[in-house]
Amino acid sequence: MGFGPGAVCDIRLNTVLTEEQRERYQNARQIRDLLADARTIAVVGLSPEKTKASNMVASYLQDEGYRVIPVNPKVSEILGERCYPDLSSIPERVDVVDVFRAPSAVPGIVDEAIAIRALAVWMQLRIIDLTSAERAVQAGLIAIVDKCMKMEHGRFGGALHFAGMNTEVITAQRRKASNGFGKR
Repeated sequence: MGFGPGAVCDIRLNTVLTEEQRERYQNARQIRDLLADARTIAVVGLSPEKTKASNMVASYLQDEGYRVIPVNPKVSEILGERCYPDLSSIPERVDVVDVFRAPSAVPGIVDEAIAIRALAVWMQLRIIDLTSAERAVQAGLIAIVDKCMKMEHGRFGGALHFAGMNTEVITAQRRKASNGFGKR
């Protein structure tokens, strides 16, 4: 097939969102800026099991210098951090609410994110609730839908190409020793 975008390397291949929805809820510039500016990420539905995607993503984000706050009412601590039963119980500012819950739980999570004045709501891969995403945007939040925060961070931080993934980001710069976004 050769080099360049095609069916094999198109990173948008597996989404069900339309082109217009991708521009609104998966905007590359908005994602890159959010990852660069955010400091505190509340992970709703964070599992204590190390083999679960939520745990792997949160652990990666911690390693990259973000403050990760677990939101799970069934556990007291995950990844060395105190767990909170819900977003409104968190005593500090939250920049991004990263959602690892079923789409049916998203409306309530978005309500809480709006109430605590988070900057953004991020629905992980296959978590799609466009009505709630639009409500978040109308309330002034950024809404990212059907994207993995870890993958997007690696994509813009310059790390995913080491795993053989086409990031569609062309650069001659080496990855910084920090997280690629100047944090640490």
